[in-house]
Amino acid sequence: MHHYKKIRYTFVTIEDTLPLFVESVGFNPAEQDFVREEGYPYYHWLQTVEGQGRFHFNGNEYVLPEGRGVLLKPYTPHSYFTYGKKWSTIYVTFGGASIISILDSLKLNFSTLYTEMKQETFIDLIMNMINITREKSEFSKLELSSCLYQFLINLRKYGKINNQPSLSHFYDKIRPIVEWLETVYAEDIGLQDMAEHLNVSSQYLNRLFQDTFNVSPYSFLIQLRIRKAKEILIHSPDTPLKNVAFLVGFNDVSNFVATFKKKEGITPKKYRNLLVKNKTMNLKSERA
Repeated sequence: MHHYKKIRYTFVTIEDTLPLFVESVGFNPAEQDFVREEGYPYYHWLQTVEGQGRFHFNGNEYVLPEGRGVLLKPYTPHSYFTYGKKWSTIYVTFGGASIISILDSLKLNFSTLYTEMKQETFIDLIMNMINITREKSEFSKLELSSCLYQFLINLRKYGKINNQPSLSHFYDKIRPIVEWLETVYAEDIGLQDMAEHLNVSSQYLNRLFQDTFNVSPYSFLIQLRIRKAKEILIHSPDTPLKNVAFLVGFNDVSNFVATFKKKEGITPKKYRNLLVKNKTMNLKSERA
């Protein structure tokens, strides 16, 4: 970091209806000591840039050297203090009309310590928010909302909670089996086949899929088959449904139709008819 002056930008959010909004963002070259017995009214991310501090919340004390950060839910009582000569931090506070559902879906909606962060990745994302705000002020809210979403996605992907493996760690482990399934999805494949291909136990493989995709290996295979079926329905609309079913690994068309409807909410026939209808309307519009 080459910024030596304190930077802080805040926004009025009372009437803000954005799904995600930034309430404040900043860099503090010499962090102050804080005691917030009632917490802060927005979600709060604080990350060490240089030095280290001590952070207290939920009855625990954590040391925050470089590469560590804390995410707090609104109104979480906490305090933090400089530990040593200097503690520089970068932070963002945020909320939004859809913040709870977004954080729930990303499995981030709890107060916790993040360790072994990809330091520059997260600092660069927040510094980008600071630079956007500096240049565009009140006209920056939409761009900040987009940046905040990208920040949360990266936190989900790379963040290590209390030294636990990050999602990207699971991605690296599971990638070989996913790439293999992309080529053999139409074959008669079971859990044991998948486990043997990765040379692991079926129990470990199931846990790996649950940790990475929150589904079982078999459910992942079914989702893959449905995705491949949609591609065929789009690019080869004249292919009979029984052929589509066979091409993506279903033994009979009735099972394919029932599974497709369960996953997509409509039958494959209706899905294909909607695509044909939209294509026809687009052609008429172009000719007009």
